[in-house]
Amino acid sequence: MTFDKIYQYNFPTTIRFGAGSSNELADYLVKNNLSRPLVVTDANVAQLDFFKYIVNALKKKNISPGVFSGIHKNPVKSDVYKGTDVYDNTQRDSVIGIGGGAALDVARAIVLRVNHREDLFKYDDLIGGDVYVTNEVPHFITIPTTAGTGSEVGRSAIIADDETHQKRILFSPKLLAKIVFADPLLTMALPPSITAATGMDALTHNMEAYLAKMSHPLCEGIALEGISLINSSLEKAVNKPNLESRSKMLIASLMGAVAFQKGLGVVHSLAHPLSSLLDTHHGLANAVNIPYGMQFNTSGFENKFRRIARTLELRDENGEAVVNYLFDLNTKINIPHKLRDIGVKQEHVETLADLAIADFAHPNNPKPVSREDFRNLYSKAL
Repeated sequence: MTFDKIYQYNFPTTIRFGAGSSNELADYLVKNNLSRPLVVTDANVAQLDFFKYIVNALKKKNISPGVFSGIHKNPVKSDVYKGTDVYDNTQRDSVIGIGGGAALDVARAIVLRVNHREDLFKYDDLIGGDVYVTNEVPHFITIPTTAGTGSEVGRSAIIADDETHQKRILFSPKLLAKIVFADPLLTMALPPSITAATGMDALTHNMEAYLAKMSHPLCEGIALEGISLINSSLEKAVNKPNLESRSKMLIASLMGAVAFQKGLGVVHSLAHPLSSLLDTHHGLANAVNIPYGMQFNTSGFENKFRRIARTLELRDENGEAVVNYLFDLNTKINIPHKLRDIGVKQEHVETLADLAIADFAHPNNPKPVSREDFRNLYSKAL
């Protein structure tokens, strides 16, 4: 960072954080004269008791929620169009996203599409499409049920093309939720495998944000604290969960999403193609790839890795110790060390490398990443 330039820093929305905060939703809707929300979630969450409890609590306040849960694990454009059709046909007045990253991304994209009816990908931020987000959007509320993506506090949605599988970013400050109800009790029933994968997603967000080349010292401080919280809570949240560990992970997830407005990097560009090509869970894809991506980034950024190692309270304050820590953490939470263990084959490597070099995340990596680098990283992780 230099001190002879002007920088702009932006931070997200109002957050109601704490056990039971989701119980405030109905009163909030009444206070804001909203009575016909579209509740967007995924098919799994829609079957859970806490989701049914939330919907029933709304009905008791004379609120008429509609539910849309027809989304893919890695959401695509057609999901957004179908959800918007439900919004239109049932005359909704607001959108509530409840779930993990996929549900919240689709909810946010529906919020955009309600009053922006050009082709959805016209609004792709990577081609300057944010300038077309000019109309008002419906009242938007988010309730996370995982501690990973941090999408609840985001201003963007990642949606893939149904045919090419290329991921696009829909972005605008208008897409911030008006309020977030972050209730760690909603994460208590998550199975260990999902807790582990989403937790490593949060760690990847914080680490890559800290390393990203864009200057944003506020985000760097948040990212380091997020790393510290995950270090003290992820293993327990997976293996012996309690309210404290789940709460720390939910805070760290929020912090990672705030921090990564600074940018992401090579790990996300390794992970995104696994999701689009092989339908791999995004958090799991990040989890397997993060040791290799951090190893790639170490040379030339020793000072940054020294700070990460110190935050993790490692005996050796260097990049090698950080990489070893990541492998060890994956072992402790039952995440494999190799891509072959999550369905990747040698025949996939070239296509994955093509998708990775076209991905939006790596331009903010602290050092340049070539297609050959991606091919080598996939081969090393295989």
